[in-house]
Amino acid sequence: MAHCVSLHQATGCASSVRDIVGVPSLNFCPARHAVSLSPARRSRKQSFVFLKSERVSAGPSSCRSRTSIRCSSHEEGEAQLNVEESDEFERSFQPYGIPEMTMPDRWDVVGLGQAMVDFSGIVEDGFLQGLGLVKGTRKVVNHEERGNCIRALDGRNYKVTAGGSLSNTLVALARLGAGYNDEPSLNVAMTGSVGSDALGDFYRTKLKRANVHFLSEPIPNGTTGTVIVLTTPDAQRTMLSYQGMSSLINYDEALEEQIASSKILVVEGYLWELSETVESIAKACQSAREKGILVALTASDISCVKRHREKMWKVMSESADMIFCNSDEARALLNGDGNMSPAMAAEILSKFCHLVSVTDGARGSYIGLKGEVSYVQPAPCVPVDTCGAGDAYAAGVLYGILRGIPHLKGIGNLAARVASVVVGQQGTRLREEDAKELSSSVPTFACMPVGLINLTAHEEQSVNA
Repeated sequence: MAHCVSLHQATGCASSVRDIVGVPSLNFCPARHAVSLSPARRSRKQSFVFLKSERVSAGPSSCRSRTSIRCSSHEEGEAQLNVEESDEFERSFQPYGIPEMTMPDRWDVVGLGQAMVDFSGIVEDGFLQGLGLVKGTRKVVNHEERGNCIRALDGRNYKVTAGGSLSNTLVALARLGAGYNDEPSLNVAMTGSVGSDALGDFYRTKLKRANVHFLSEPIPNGTTGTVIVLTTPDAQRTMLSYQGMSSLINYDEALEEQIASSKILVVEGYLWELSETVESIAKACQSAREKGILVALTASDISCVKRHREKMWKVMSESADMIFCNSDEARALLNGDGNMSPAMAAEILSKFCHLVSVTDGARGSYIGLKGEVSYVQPAPCVPVDTCGAGDAYAAGVLYGILRGIPHLKGIGNLAARVASVVVGQQGTRLREEDAKELSSSVPTFACMPVGLINLTAHEEQSVNA
């Protein structure tokens, strides 16, 4: 099916990327501008596109703008589309260079989370002050506020990615499970909500390139959620979150079928911030539990845990088999103070939801299984960017379980190595070549039915002990 990309508004041609996100045009001739999404400053370590507005020549009577859309990455090649747009119609396109993916009968993992497109750029303190933003904070904004920020970014370079904590985990898992060493490939999918706009198409296409199926159909006339990440020279990040359609997740027949055909359901913690989705989360987790499907929750953010602890705890204690969190989030779940050790938090939490991973930065991590805790040393690396480390760690744990590693220590060591690779690079996504190397280093185990009952706390124990 063709993906419709609207790059112009009803009154004229696309004048800049601001039109893609629904921001009114500034005072310049739309016929003399074009949207350029180009691989500027491309790094071998990242997949992204830069967006900027640039002038193109046009005749005095022309009412057309040349639109260039290019998505590039080191492992995916390049795809470029040039179209001449007029006022009378919208162009639709099939993503170039992306083979059609066969829909499997069953999924190894289905993720339920926010589908958000990330815009990130470097700004000075004065930029934040001009928008009335407090540096280092995260703010939920409306459509108008998002527009104000995009207008202020006009003329600057900024990176655009199919972002989100859950998508980082799912992409890493799909790349680890890409079928190396004659292993069967893992089938990984995500469900969430995107609009029928260009950003929604961008999000779905980028996941598809990473072998993650996006199962949800775009919402007609809807807008895709975005996160604008503004980083100042002192490395502090200020984030503006526009929810768009990401809050519209309903537990319906389609979602029930997707869950029923999976082995593991992973629910992103940020969904708790959306009051409209809380009931859907509870129903989805309960349905999975009743069908014998493993349920994993991600805590996502300490402030999110503090605001929604009671609701999270209810679902966790009644339906969850696994939870992924860092030490601060673990303490918040337990209403503990800062003196509670990560090991103690992992031990207590694992009595309620079987398996818990608690990461503690450079100090390592702890994995608890039904009250028993294993300490996992951090894998050696030179840290470059810690963003996405927890997402990668979760992918390592899921991969270890799906590949039948029978003991916590082995799963933890693999997860720590996956996280260290991501920490040692710029960007949050595990690269294909690194995933292949990591996957190839995992010993072959007789793949058991996916379940935590097969796991033991220590390597020296037999799987049948």
